[in-house]
Amino acid sequence: MSGVFDRLQSQLGGQGDEGGITPLDLAGLSPALRKIMRLMLREVEMSYSDLCEAAKGLPEADSLTPAELDKALDDLSRQGWLIKMGEDKISYRVNLRRKAGSTLGIWATLSSRIEESQSSSSEEDKND
Repeated sequence: MSGVFDRLQSQLGGQGDEGGITPLDLAGLSPALRKIMRLMLREVEMSYSDLCEAAKGLPEADSLTPAELDKALDDLSRQGWLIKMGEDKISYRVNLRRKAGSTLGIWATLSSRIEESQSSSSEEDKND
């Protein structure tokens, strides 16, 4: 039996294939990571030196120290939000592909519960 998400996606005609980052995804990030992602979404790709300059130009309440910036960039790269490129001259690019499992959790849970209820109802029908 196909999952609920598969059925919904086939009814929508594959409209969910675009992927990308949603505002809800960004809302789940810490404030420091959200600041970096807002910067990156404006430019899509930035060199490390450009990111340092942009971080210095943020309002004082939003500013990041170089250590905070490095940690944020490392965290975002590990989580799949940014793609780190280069060896000598490092640059970062926003990963606009859908993050695995970012939106499917609720659909997987819903699908498994439907399957459980259908299997339990079919077992009850066999017993009757």
